[in-house]
Amino acid sequence: MRKELLEKLRAQFGSDLQEGVHMSNFTTMKVGGPADTLLIANSADQLADLVAALWQMDAPLTVLGSGSNLLVSDKGIRGVVVINHAHNIKVNTHTDPISVWAESGALMSNIGRKLALRGLAGMEWAATIPGTVGGAVYGNAGAFGKETCRSLIKADVLHKISGRADWTCDQLEYTYRASKFKRDMEDAIILSALFEVVSGDQQEIQSSVENYRQRRLRNQPPGPSMGSVFRNPPEDKAGRLIEAAGLKGTKIGGAIISPKHANFIINEGGAKAQDVLDLLVLARESVEKKFNITLIPEIEVVGDWESIPEFLRNQQASKAVKE
Repeated sequence: MRKELLEKLRAQFGSDLQEGVHMSNFTTMKVGGPADTLLIANSADQLADLVAALWQMDAPLTVLGSGSNLLVSDKGIRGVVVINHAHNIKVNTHTDPISVWAESGALMSNIGRKLALRGLAGMEWAATIPGTVGGAVYGNAGAFGKETCRSLIKADVLHKISGRADWTCDQLEYTYRASKFKRDMEDAIILSALFEVVSGDQQEIQSSVENYRQRRLRNQPPGPSMGSVFRNPPEDKAGRLIEAAGLKGTKIGGAIISPKHANFIINEGGAKAQDVLDLLVLARESVEKKFNITLIPEIEVVGDWESIPEFLRNQQASKAVKE
């Protein structure tokens, strides 16, 4: 980081500015080197203020939520990392439609469970999602055939060019596991979101949540991971293809392609980000060679890498909020 910028950051944020914090503490994969500097936002409004100030300084910026679906370089992240701890959730039962509002740092799993306890249906699937609201809106997260875009009414977004405004699903231009922000890598931060839900039978809703949870436990491996590494191609499963390529249980360093589900890479202890990246590349190349199918990563890479494959390069510098 430029000395001049670092001095400006120290003067602006004082003791709130942390330096040299390892990102392995903030990612579900438990890998990643130090960030030059780090700030924590505890509300949507504080997040907006921090980001606006950093944009004004022209500071390199990365915003992270829970750190899932993310691979941070062993060399860390240059510039400023803002950790999004804005996690307020409000259920609105007197509106039409019934809705739930959540700040972008709130965990989707907390929303799903809270709604189930209130007997509100429509987001049971979210109770199994490890990422945040910001990440879900940004990447159109989903599970069990459901997607964020089916429930989202609008998102409160701070855009570097157009300012702060509500964005609808049509404006976000959702596709499978992607939005306009994710595809176009725009300078935009998701601050909060409003979702539609409906009244239902509490026992049935909680039973559905438990069913989803049990399916997760049966099918997905334990241990530090990024979640699903690749999107499922049309009419097939990425995990099936990687397994059929003979890669289940393949290890590089401290990372392994899970013997339980081949679309997961697990940190068995002491894994480096480079180990994970090498396994990801091996899986993609092997499937392409054997089946002539090109797998598209669901995860993103962030930080300062010596070299990175071309198919990941376009994702690396994304400016929107990460999960």
